[in-house]
Amino acid sequence: MIFPATTDWDDAYTNGAHIAGGEGYIARWAQGAQGFRDRIGDLGSARLDLAYGSQPRNRLDLFLPRGTPAGLFVFVHGGYWMRFDKSSWSQLAEGALKRDFAVAMPSYTLCPDIRIGGIGREIGTAIGFAAQEVAGPIHLAGHSAGGHLVCRMMALSSPLPEPARRRVAQVVSISGVHDLRPLMSTQMNATLRLDRDEARAESPVLLEPSPDVRLICWAGAGERAEFIRQNALMANIWRGLGAATACVVEDNRHHFNVIESLSDPDSPLTKALFET
Repeated sequence: MIFPATTDWDDAYTNGAHIAGGEGYIARWAQGAQGFRDRIGDLGSARLDLAYGSQPRNRLDLFLPRGTPAGLFVFVHGGYWMRFDKSSWSQLAEGALKRDFAVAMPSYTLCPDIRIGGIGREIGTAIGFAAQEVAGPIHLAGHSAGGHLVCRMMALSSPLPEPARRRVAQVVSISGVHDLRPLMSTQMNATLRLDRDEARAESPVLLEPSPDVRLICWAGAGERAEFIRQNALMANIWRGLGAATACVVEDNRHHFNVIESLSDPDSPLTKALFET
């Protein structure tokens, strides 16, 4: 079968317009995150707005279980490198906390005030900072643009400090964008300012994986076709380069609700992240 060429890249990467009730998710995320922070004492404690760098958005929230952490989970948010911050995702820490992991959630400088390569360097610094605060294995997950960023951490050319990289036990890219080149054909590139050189340099599918990488590429069955393609592409490319990878397409999930089960310590997604 020959699939027709994509001619409308803006539509291919548009999510909300193709999700029933999509316009309500942003407020729901923010409310859920605030509610979680309000009850964090039931699960552990929080250290909010820790500075990991010199820029205004170089801040992270660190959620801690009651006892000694079993390790560190870092969640990197999405938003096409242009939107959101750490404050909308706190509720996704619950599953990891109930497994006795500390959870770091960083914000980062957004395009157009930075290039995507610069965001990768900020995330590397954020993870390195959190790794100095919490001992043990490190588990990484990111959603959409965040999926790109956590995969970028595990390339040979990673901006992640080597001591932290050696501690990474598992990486899950959730609905990740792993090949940046199609985005050059979207209207959002007026903000991202991707050119061919940067798209090649920052696309994980075009990079070599670090040794001993364990990567799961996870997407919802209700995703746009382009995200399902990118999900499979990443897993297949790095498997062919010697990395241990898996590709999962979860039923009854779309681009906005696929991350929600991180709040459940026993969900298939949380188990994949921690039961290595």
